[in-house]
Amino acid sequence: MTERNTYQDRKGTKVEPYRIKVVEPIPVTTREQREQALRRVHYNLFGLRADEVTVDLLTDSGTGALSAAQWAAGFAGDESYAGSRSFHRFRDVVRDLTSYPCVLPVHQGRAAERILFSSLLAPGQITLGNTHFDTTRANVELIGCRAVDLPCAEARDLDSDERFKGNIDLRRLEEALRGPDARRIGLVVMTLTSNGGAGQPVSMDNLARAAALCRGHGVPLFLDAARFAENAWLVTRHEAAYRDMSPRQVAERAFRLADGCLMSAKKDGIAHIGGFLGLRDPALAERCELLLIATEGFPTYGGLAGRDLEMVAQGLVEVTDPRYLRSRAETARHLARLVRDAGVDIVEPPGLHALYLNAGRLLPHIAAHRFPGHALACQLYLEGGIRSVELGSLYLGEEDENGEPVTAAPCELVRLALPRRTYGLSHLNHVGETLAAVAKARERIPGYRLVERPALLRHFRCKLEPVPWTGP
Repeated sequence: MTERNTYQDRKGTKVEPYRIKVVEPIPVTTREQREQALRRVHYNLFGLRADEVTVDLLTDSGTGALSAAQWAAGFAGDESYAGSRSFHRFRDVVRDLTSYPCVLPVHQGRAAERILFSSLLAPGQITLGNTHFDTTRANVELIGCRAVDLPCAEARDLDSDERFKGNIDLRRLEEALRGPDARRIGLVVMTLTSNGGAGQPVSMDNLARAAALCRGHGVPLFLDAARFAENAWLVTRHEAAYRDMSPRQVAERAFRLADGCLMSAKKDGIAHIGGFLGLRDPALAERCELLLIATEGFPTYGGLAGRDLEMVAQGLVEVTDPRYLRSRAETARHLARLVRDAGVDIVEPPGLHALYLNAGRLLPHIAAHRFPGHALACQLYLEGGIRSVELGSLYLGEEDENGEPVTAAPCELVRLALPRRTYGLSHLNHVGETLAAVAKARERIPGYRLVERPALLRHFRCKLEPVPWTGP
């Protein structure tokens, strides 16, 4: 049964279920310094130095604070090349959570993607998913395959209170599995929660129905489980059949519905590095293990130090604690209130790991091929030293050689990711105040044009320049 928080029914300030033990200074810069920094990195926020950023909401991946128990576990790490006792603890924790007999550690989630896809797929095949994230799609495409997104219809309405917008469209999934390209479908990936779909959760009912369809057509189903605990928490809050279960119990059921999982432990492992592949099929596990040895390391360390294996194992135990997850949800709700008060719309309802600002609605004077999401992200940095990331037409769109639009993203968003146990309410209040100031002068925010673009994952390394503002 879900635990109750002594303070959850009180009005006013919520109490975080931890206290601060170690602090780190954060940079405070001038606007002139931030302007110079943006020019130096060609207006790509990924290029900024960390010591040029005051509040870093670029990602929740590997940016959280470790607990005292995780640090203690790290000191006990066994750094043996083969047969490390830290691996055995790590494997036992993962097996107990997921039920997968084969567990392969990797240095982070995209390594798990590369190894799984290279071992399971052949060029020309198709992967289906609720929404592939950027590195997932890139790793599919790098081996000559095609990633197809099948988000549910409810995901298109950014303002609705529908609780499970991360669901896959079951009708379209069944049509694909029965259709003319059915033989080319090599894999279905369900991402929990859907990071490419604005952090929205997947219901257990939807996951179970998708699993049944995959089993019926002989197509393996894998979970991208980077935020499995946050998904489980939202299920216990909003799916009636699971309201009397703990997040841990829901997570265990989710893993048991799939043929395996890939995970970046830098999210719901609450670790700075690490991940794993969990597999049921021993033949597939053997193929993956051979590639792991050649590219990551021996199977009992997989590119990680023993201390990392220990910290991830402890993080996987802590992450399903209802007190932790309740606090995480309250943090997101607090920031959501601040954003709405600033007059900025978000993708509703707010999830746990990030808020997604509707930049296209805030900046209607900036065309999609001038990247309104990126424009808003740059302005947040200029105004308050806040780093975020665009998830719009810079990330998903395409232009011709003259910079004219070919395709645009379905919506222009900015993600404010929330590192775990890292920032307090005053930091979030600063974000809200900065956003309010930006929104008041929205008409003067310029768009941007690309001046240099890599062929793959361009948003990480591209160079841009502002388009001079010509308004009144």
